[in-house]
Amino acid sequence: MSKIIKLLQLIVLIGFLVAIFFLIQGQPVENIQPIKGVIVLPTPETTGNISVEDAINKRKSISTYQNKSLTLKDISQLLWAAQGITDKEKNIRTVPSAGATYPLEIYILTGTNGVNGLESGLYHYNPLKNQLEYIMKGDLRVNLSSTAYGQGGIANAPAIIIITGVYSRTQNRYGDRGIQFVHMEAGHAGQNLYLQAQALDLGMVLIGGFSNKDAQKILKLPSDQEVLYLIPVGHPTNS
Repeated sequence: MSKIIKLLQLIVLIGFLVAIFFLIQGQPVENIQPIKGVIVLPTPETTGNISVEDAINKRKSISTYQNKSLTLKDISQLLWAAQGITDKEKNIRTVPSAGATYPLEIYILTGTNGVNGLESGLYHYNPLKNQLEYIMKGDLRVNLSSTAYGQGGIANAPAIIIITGVYSRTQNRYGDRGIQFVHMEAGHAGQNLYLQAQALDLGMVLIGGFSNKDAQKILKLPSDQEVLYLIPVGHPTNS
């Protein structure tokens, strides 16, 4: 009888270890982001001193920036424009999304002294809570600039906004057409950013030409996220 009990105990132990193994295997290590801390952002404004028409008229791409820090209020306003919540009951965001699938993720990479109150590093924007989640420490602007062949002032901008897409969120509902919907949504977010930057007297440029593989590797992003835009932003030079 004791041998049977020991055998049953061994079977249970093996089953437990197998279950743990598959649980670990089911979550790729590269998808686990080491959150170091959370930064609550200032509440974004919904009124301003510039009309929509004026912002559209003055909108332009700017890739040279002053050596001047951005503020947390600037960052909050920009990220809200890209993916912020406008209806807290329904979690509707600032840009239209096919089927409200919201496939975009927004990150911000800050340089040394790039944003007052933030260490240099990579942060993830949580639109539901209007806060930043600290992902990775370090000034990676030069590294990221190399993936975009040195264009757009990435190496010298105080901050770079990064838009990624999780295609599966939209493709699960719309199939292959979902890929187009994700790209369209990134464009909506990009235009919102342009207009918001203009309203804040900031300059930025949308960069779509870069090595996706290298950018994802440098930023250590989850494997299901595709980098769609690199967007340096800062105070424009007078030239």
